[in-house]
Amino acid sequence: MTASHPARLHWLDPRQPDQPFPDPGLALPDPNGLLAIGGDLSATRLLNAYREGIFPWFNPDEPILWWSPDPRCVFFPDEVHVSRSLAKRMRQCEYAVSFDQAFARTLEACAGVRRAGRGTWLGPEMRTAYLTLHQLGVAHSVEVWQQGQLVGGLYGVALGRMFFGESMFSHASDASKLALVHLAQQLADWEFPLIDCQVSSPHLSRLGATTLSRTAFRLASQQAQERPPPRRWRFAAAHAGDAAHLPS
Repeated sequence: MTASHPARLHWLDPRQPDQPFPDPGLALPDPNGLLAIGGDLSATRLLNAYREGIFPWFNPDEPILWWSPDPRCVFFPDEVHVSRSLAKRMRQCEYAVSFDQAFARTLEACAGVRRAGRGTWLGPEMRTAYLTLHQLGVAHSVEVWQQGQLVGGLYGVALGRMFFGESMFSHASDASKLALVHLAQQLADWEFPLIDCQVSSPHLSRLGATTLSRTAFRLASQQAQERPPPRRWRFAAAHAGDAAHLPS
């Protein structure tokens, strides 16, 4: 994962976690969005990054890389596509969904998922960093359960009323889609305008994802972050499925 013009990259000092990021408009066009290298994964630096629409993405044996792609892939929460088969599965109520009941387990499951061309990207350093954000109340997981077993889920970072999706996993048919749909429905109820999903893919497009320019994304994201967050991360009953499927 090397830049074609590494001299243009901004180097971050790991001793200065509050060091400002460069303007995302300076990100490389190829690879799309690569902005900076180095630094650390402290909560201070991560939160500063998300506030600016920047995220870390690197393999465990590489330096930390920071990205701000253009265009940016997003979901509008009330426009996530629900296929007929998925709608049928939702009506059958053979599962339950929850917030933050198994964040560490969801993170570990996501670590087994490969991003296309990126290898096993969610290494121990990244997992520790997001566990810290979860302890601070800004990283959240969505879990999908069947008969008390964790079968799917996703996690991300929420600032104000902006949700930055990071990764998802599925150990049962449609489980990750169920996590996304229920998350989107709940975020729509809370009037979140966007779900960030970083980089477009055919899978995300089939689920209703679209793209915004970097400028439009950053403006919408910053406006959403200025709004107060939900008082409690909990699914409304209408979005929670059958509680009998939650772990005892």
